[in-house]
Amino acid sequence: QVQLVESGGGLVQAGGSLRLSCAASGRTFSPYAMGWFRQAPGKEREFVAAISWSTASTYYAHSVEGQFTVSRDNAKNTMYLQMNNLKPEDTAVYRCAAQISPLGVGVRVDMYGYWGQGTQVTVSS
Repeated sequence: QVQLVESGGGLVQAGGSLRLSCAASGRTFSPYAMGWFRQAPGKEREFVAAISWSTASTYYAHSVEGQFTVSRDNAKNTMYLQMNNLKPEDTAVYRCAAQISPLGVGVRVDMYGYWGQGTQVTVSS
């Protein structure tokens, strides 16, 4: 079974930066892609960014393009999300996810089969 554990969340002032990590463990880990999603109070979970595990091609939601950067370290089975110039509207629980099926890098929740518990990011104004 694959286990995903996020870290790096916290409280930051607007304009600040945070770097989230997602460490994977369990059976031989070879996902097709990994992604970051977030969910703010009262809102649906939304796609943030994703990365192809083999090619490192990246995909972003329009709302974070140019502001967030997703990367991965295959040797460490870890994915990262560098978040710069954070805004209060970025406040949410951020969860990482792993996609096993090779159907193209997913931007939908239902394309991911494994999920972490999430890490809280709070941006104060």
